[in-house]
Amino acid sequence: MNNKAKNKIPAGLVSHFQEYDVERLRLKRDANLIIQRTLEFGTWEDMRWLVQNYGSPRIRAYLRQWGERQLSPVTFNYWRKFSKIKRWRRSPFSIPKGVLWTR
Repeated sequence: MNNKAKNKIPAGLVSHFQEYDVERLRLKRDANLIIQRTLEFGTWEDMRWLVQNYGSPRIRAYLRQWGERQLSPVTFNYWRKFSKIKRWRRSPFSIPKGVLWTR
């Protein structure tokens, strides 16, 4: 696999970037977006690609800084526990992502 193909977003994830021109996304510049969509919608193969391109420390940093705000509660808690993250930046919003209203 050549370097350019390695750095391209996996074909299975492309549909989760429907509002973006995937060819114009850059791994460094758009890292948070790519990490978020891959954690939320990716397969294990996509996760291998993510770790190869960003490394575990970068993914863990994303989870600590942005995970609770940008991922669904189920996804965030899964990856937080999977990564053994005990401390993270709490969301300032009382309603979790994806919840339209409370009772």
